[in-house]
Amino acid sequence: MAIQLLPISLANQIAAGEVIERPSSVVKELVENSLDAGATSIVVDIEQGGRRRIRIRDNGSGIASDQLALALSRHATSKISSLADLEAIVSMGFRGEALASISSVARLTLTSKTAEQAEAWEAWVEGRDMTAQIQPASHPTGTTVDVQDLFFNTPARRKFLRTDKTEFAHIDEVLRRLALARCDVRLSLQHNHKLVRQYPAVASERWADRVASVCGSQFVTEAAYVDEYAASWRLWGWISPPSSCRHQADLQYFYVNGRMLKDRLLGHAIRQAYADQLGEERSPTFVLYLELPASEVDVNVHPAKHEVRFAQARQIHDFIMQALRPLLSAPPVAEQASSASASLWPGAQHQYRPSLADISAQLQALQPTSRTPLPAVMEPSPAFIPALAVAPLASAVAVDSASDWRLLTVVQQRFALLERLRPPADQPALQLLDVQRVQQRALAQQYAQQYETGLAGQPLLIPVQLSSNEVVLQARQLPPTLLARLGVLLQWQGKQCIVKQVPSPLRQSNINETVPQLLQQLLQQPTEQQPTEQQQLPASLWLWLAQLQVSTQYSATQAEHWLQRWLTWQQPSLFVQPVPLPAPPEPLK
Repeated sequence: MAIQLLPISLANQIAAGEVIERPSSVVKELVENSLDAGATSIVVDIEQGGRRRIRIRDNGSGIASDQLALALSRHATSKISSLADLEAIVSMGFRGEALASISSVARLTLTSKTAEQAEAWEAWVEGRDMTAQIQPASHPTGTTVDVQDLFFNTPARRKFLRTDKTEFAHIDEVLRRLALARCDVRLSLQHNHKLVRQYPAVASERWADRVASVCGSQFVTEAAYVDEYAASWRLWGWISPPSSCRHQADLQYFYVNGRMLKDRLLGHAIRQAYADQLGEERSPTFVLYLELPASEVDVNVHPAKHEVRFAQARQIHDFIMQALRPLLSAPPVAEQASSASASLWPGAQHQYRPSLADISAQLQALQPTSRTPLPAVMEPSPAFIPALAVAPLASAVAVDSASDWRLLTVVQQRFALLERLRPPADQPALQLLDVQRVQQRALAQQYAQQYETGLAGQPLLIPVQLSSNEVVLQARQLPPTLLARLGVLLQWQGKQCIVKQVPSPLRQSNINETVPQLLQQLLQQPTEQQPTEQQQLPASLWLWLAQLQVSTQYSATQAEHWLQRWLTWQQPSLFVQPVPLPAPPEPLK
């Protein structure tokens, strides 16, 4: 077949396939046009889920009568005029494809009036006939776009539409997203001549009222408010703590310069901010707004403008993560030991049951004495911190193989309840393994090995200035080569000390707190024993670094992984606590 130019009507229908997926896509494009026109009141009228009719009315600036036909042409827009405009887009739309694409697959009537005109004018286009018919009409200042019989001339696409209820649910969600983008605009949604949603306009200082009307007052009450700056960037909004996150991902709204997005980079940054505080059964819950110069974000990368590309993607990722993590780092509320212990035997209805008091005592013995996972790190004791090196066993206790242990369940998302299949005669079969301490020791060993060649430092997106005179004095006492081997880079500006780079365990922490603690760890020994870059550092330092990286919640898969690591140490008494079972009652003896 010879190469030929496609007819305009066919080209518009191909473009409609990219932009107009379903009725909700029509609503999104038209409401965004209304917002770009400066509308403060928008009414969305839907019939039969949008397949019969979609009518958008606004009080924006309107379209002049001599530009109505041009507005329905492809690639006709008033929002950009040069390549420089394309590289710094501030409007919601910019391609000039929406009206042309919609009119190619539906019967479209465009009625508009500007403030300067004495009367309104109406343009009518039907399907493949792209010639607009223009006539006078009665209409206040603003624009009305009436779309009827969507996909009437493309039956193959019309049959893929879902039920009216499903299509209207998508339209409702689109309007919710747009309502969160602009609180200063009044939005109304009608379906089959009944008012379904109404979002009154509110002032910017009452933005939380609009969020509450869309997401519910409970979300605003429980969520933490964030407002962080970095150079020309600003991140603000609301994010739920881990304990209040929803079980389904239906309340996740992220806006970049007022544009609603679903970007994997942004989603990954938010998930990383939760770290391991968020269980597998919950999803991040947030309404967040990122503001940055328009020249630093490219929105012209997706046909429906659902994705963007950042000029400094990694820095944006780190900025979001560091801004949110302090709000989400509070440890989760621990379950009561008795309820957790009782859940180990959920089906036990007979008379013989393990003593809850005994199990609770075992768990209490393994619980940390403070809110931090490992409270005695700053002043370690030999009983708390074993040597990092794996020493040969001095006792005659036989070392079990991996097949001799079986993971039963995870208690309080931290302790692994193990069954020893061939236990010694003097030990019970059930054992509680502290998975968190196993991970901490494994990480400490890893950092100690990496120190042989030097820990890799990671630059900070936002350098941190150490303000305390005592901390600055401590930093001057340490050799720069020692700090460099630990991955720490300090820059001196007069009497000011600025942290430019830290090792990976510190990167996601509060630098103003962890760097002084690191300096204190290095200087806590007597002066004649203070470490240099040639000396080995104490085990307590590596355990402290590992403490910053350990998880607080473990799944069964993670517990199994650390169980296998624990078995390689060949120290069966390390980090485990026997769980003795009570004597059975007389009838069962």
